[in-house]
Amino acid sequence: MTTDSTPSDAELWDERYRESRRIWSGNPNTALVREVEGLTPGRALDLGCGEGADAVWLARWGWQVTATDISRVALDRAAEHAAEAGVAERIDWQFHDLGVSFPKGEYDLVSASFLHSMGDLPREEILRRAASAVAPGGVLLIVGHAGFPAWEHDHAHMELPTTDEVLASLELPPGQWDVLVSEEHERVQNDPDGNPTTRTDNALKVRRR
Repeated sequence: MTTDSTPSDAELWDERYRESRRIWSGNPNTALVREVEGLTPGRALDLGCGEGADAVWLARWGWQVTATDISRVALDRAAEHAAEAGVAERIDWQFHDLGVSFPKGEYDLVSASFLHSMGDLPREEILRRAASAVAPGGVLLIVGHAGFPAWEHDHAHMELPTTDEVLASLELPPGQWDVLVSEEHERVQNDPDGNPTTRTDNALKVRRR
């Protein structure tokens, strides 16, 4: 008898997070902050929450957050971050392989920031499910990379759609949604040697009528 020794996506991400005590900066994504600051806090869903910076920021601003990730290592770190920030009671951490399972309920904000994966991620299908989880009057915010820096060789094969391509893939019913933001933006990120470099990302923000 033979067994498939190929690691699952969850195992790949757990291994990635174990490489360092902290993978990300611990700060919320700048696009999320910019696009959410003016919204009235309600129920939020954070897809691919990683170590929890976005979820913690949302909770601090009064949102009741459901935050999901495929890595239990990341979720454990995120829960520690929330406890340290004093907002643990405002965040429900959930393990999901979003290609297999999805959080229940409707949300006033659904956020998917950099939902790119090293594995086989059905991103378009997941984002359509994200749109269906937006409550009437609620907002879907999708932030992605428009390109990868030279040092990230492992991602060279990854498809990086434009906001127009993301919008088309959502297959939103005509007349039921408004496009609020669809644009590229630049941000500064340090390279592995600590040198600041400019990266280009994009953001799509739509509201259900």
